[in-house]
Amino acid sequence: MGRLIAEYDMEGMAEELERRWLGEGIERRSLRDLADEFNRELLRRAMSDAGVSPLEGEVNNLYRLLTDSDVSSGERTRARRSLESDDVDVDSLTRDFVSHQAIHTYLTKYRDVSQPSTDPEDKVEKDSETIRKMRNRLAAITTKTLENLSRTERISLGDFTVFVDVRVTCTDCNATYSVSDLLTRGGCECENA
Repeated sequence: MGRLIAEYDMEGMAEELERRWLGEGIERRSLRDLADEFNRELLRRAMSDAGVSPLEGEVNNLYRLLTDSDVSSGERTRARRSLESDDVDVDSLTRDFVSHQAIHTYLTKYRDVSQPSTDPEDKVEKDSETIRKMRNRLAAITTKTLENLSRTERISLGDFTVFVDVRVTCTDCNATYSVSDLLTRGGCECENA
């Protein structure tokens, strides 16, 4: 990672990764988020080095097209060809993309950074946020899949809205809660909890 920071002239990136991972003055970021942010910056720098001034949102979209598993091979190929026509070495660039493990190793082994221990309330809040994001992702994937099936006339479907409701039932007392309610109240209120 140190090589990439130097090669892509990303002065201050190491400190910024530390700050974001530790949440110093900003919301703390996950290692996966940091890897995506780092990789998008690599893409932005590669485009800039090739003389391309990306439009707003273009880097995020190109990164998604290059890396997201939900993207068709045709869309990915078009994104690659677009970058290649601008003289961006896409093969070299994508080889330089880092994983969340690489970010972790860089921060902990080379920058000697460690996360402060989290209190239980922060952990519950973080896990609640993870569940919320997964619920939203499931809704988005379901919507996209249904739209595709409808557009290709594999199913018949008018305008629609997807709702994802995650509920938990305590098998000791049969009480049912939404996940957010369960986490907010600190668990089930039955005698066996």
